[in-house]
Amino acid sequence: MPNIQSTGILSSGSYLLQGNEACAEGAIRAGCRFYAGYPISPSSEIMERIANRFLECNGKFIQMEDEIASISAVIGASWAGAKAMTATSGSGLSLMLENIGYAIMTETPCVIVDVQRAGPSTGQATKPAQGDVMQVRWGASGDYQIIALSPCSVQEMYDLTIEAFNLAEAYRVPVFILCDEAVGHLREKCIIKDDIDIINRKKAKGKPPFGQDGGDLVPPMPSFGEGEKLLVTGSSHNEWGFRKTADPAVQMRLVKRFSDKILLNQDKIIKTEGHLIDDAEICIIAYGITARASLGAVKILREKGVKAGLLRFKTIWPFPEKVVGELSARVKKLIVPEMNLGQIVREVERVAECEVIRFSKVNGEVITPTEIVEELKL
Repeated sequence: MPNIQSTGILSSGSYLLQGNEACAEGAIRAGCRFYAGYPISPSSEIMERIANRFLECNGKFIQMEDEIASISAVIGASWAGAKAMTATSGSGLSLMLENIGYAIMTETPCVIVDVQRAGPSTGQATKPAQGDVMQVRWGASGDYQIIALSPCSVQEMYDLTIEAFNLAEAYRVPVFILCDEAVGHLREKCIIKDDIDIINRKKAKGKPPFGQDGGDLVPPMPSFGEGEKLLVTGSSHNEWGFRKTADPAVQMRLVKRFSDKILLNQDKIIKTEGHLIDDAEICIIAYGITARASLGAVKILREKGVKAGLLRFKTIWPFPEKVVGELSARVKKLIVPEMNLGQIVREVERVAECEVIRFSKVNGEVITPTEIVEELKL
């Protein structure tokens, strides 16, 4: 049995966890106490773990009739004051996207975990893929910015889930944990620490809940039942929530702030990790489980005398274009291996100053180090 404190939180120490289990534990540590979801492979273990563990930490769990109802309940719980999350995959995410757009418009902090599987549609329900990268970025309607994190290990499933809740609370935005089946079902050591930072949403009496507040452009967020006058609508609205669907100035101000509160803070949000890139002539850009194979490829190439390196994205959105641009200016080639037909590579090509090699694999199997090395044709 895991060592659970009286609060229902795992005590510090080392645990053997599955990636999906670590995600559930990270959510609990971050303060998540509401989960609504619908079972769907390969994310179902998150829901199962939460359902059991919430009994020990006084959380509220509900299995909804579908993914549309799930994200709706999460949004409602957030406005009731809870840190809330859901988890899904593939076609389930497609069903959520209209209400994720509502969460963006209403600036509702929440976390959506997408454990990617091979698609389209039902596809291969238990096989890994990275095909939802652009869906989470552009799936909702209109103009907006989003935050999406990409763990590559069980440890990061825990750590980045906490980070996702902190970012959601800090910027009042839905945050995606965009992992893949291979990471979600991986089992390895996960270290739980007590000394972590937890961020909670800003509160301020009498302040407009949709106005510009300070340099970070993130207004305070009251909860229903706290005595504030609250209007929450998916229509264009002014700083007090009143519908203003025919006012161009209100629409411009609202949409611009949605974007700016992320873009003007992207240096604080974006996280990348470099391996052997200081002297690299060829660099691999990767994320998720593919980053682990890419590091293996770097080691093989170094043994062959090739100056290779790896740039790993922990944050996919906002896209780390500054880091990529600077790297591309000093290497000869970039190769972007992905378990899709080329999604993030398009963003790399957009900002790169050197040759960019695409490497795609969409057969439901993970990319191997040898395949990356062979693709370079050195």
